[in-house]
Amino acid sequence: MSLKNLSFSSKVDNFDEVEEGNDVLSVLDLPELVLECIIERLPPAGLCSMAGVCCSLRDRCRADHFWEKHMKNKWGRIIGPAAIREWQWHVALRKDSNHSKQGRPKGLMMILSIVRPSWWIKPKVDDRCKPSSLPDDSIMSWFLSLENGRFWFPAQVYNRENGHVGFILSCYDAELSYDQLTDTFQARYPPHGRRAMAIENNVSWERLRAPPVDISPHDLLISDCLNELRPGDHIEIQWRRNKEFPYGWWYGVVGHLESCDGNENYCRCHQSGTVALEFNQYAPGSRWRHTTVNRKEHREEGNEADGFYGGIRKLSSVEEISTWKRLWPSEILE
Repeated sequence: MSLKNLSFSSKVDNFDEVEEGNDVLSVLDLPELVLECIIERLPPAGLCSMAGVCCSLRDRCRADHFWEKHMKNKWGRIIGPAAIREWQWHVALRKDSNHSKQGRPKGLMMILSIVRPSWWIKPKVDDRCKPSSLPDDSIMSWFLSLENGRFWFPAQVYNRENGHVGFILSCYDAELSYDQLTDTFQARYPPHGRRAMAIENNVSWERLRAPPVDISPHDLLISDCLNELRPGDHIEIQWRRNKEFPYGWWYGVVGHLESCDGNENYCRCHQSGTVALEFNQYAPGSRWRHTTVNRKEHREEGNEADGFYGGIRKLSSVEEISTWKRLWPSEILE
């Protein structure tokens, strides 16, 4: 549509008159829709910069609907229900703390000081604009808290502890903190049994995910896919070393029973009450390479020597399967 044929209301109707009168055209004089479109296209750094210009732009630029897109694009893949609950609990604690203390509220510029300096340029601030603290429950506040690494959130890490051989092709729960300088994370794995808390640095984005099911790592998943499992299906299964340990998720495939020769035309493994699971990252003959579970009555099976196998998830997402394959070890594990 030609701008000549587009009519809209604006604080400035004739730009020639502005030039003749030597008036200064402010960004706030733009039509509302145009200003909204400009702000919507700003990256997080630009929103932070524009928020420091004046009261009107400050209130606009920290509105939730401008930050929802940035949250989803950068953090959506690794933020799950558990992380959301953690943030809500964090906000509730801060509100209680603010109510119990009296003092000057922190201004927006103090909040922005936690963002790396290259993100924003100090603008001319309207002296008539009184400082206003960033609401704790705003999406902008959450985004900045994730960026500066002060907010630790729960997620899961593939191949924990720098790919320790005992955790290859597994995914474990951890608390994560982001490091802007390296664009990586620090992971804290909770202590269990006699094992102390383990800390891992420089965890890349590719090794992270939001928990696929919203349960505690100490809770057993009640499987709802057992009746439909067939040879060749990709699965994740809960496994823990002993009853004191949390579950981790381990990648495997559904195999054929020993009584089956693997011929697709005659295979009846899907009709059996037993499901064969294979973990082909381990060498043939390894006690970790093969196990079976009861299709109808499976809950938790195992012992102190071989560990305990818990709930099973069938993987249908191409992205999930390709992630596991990308993490496949270069050598077969003993």
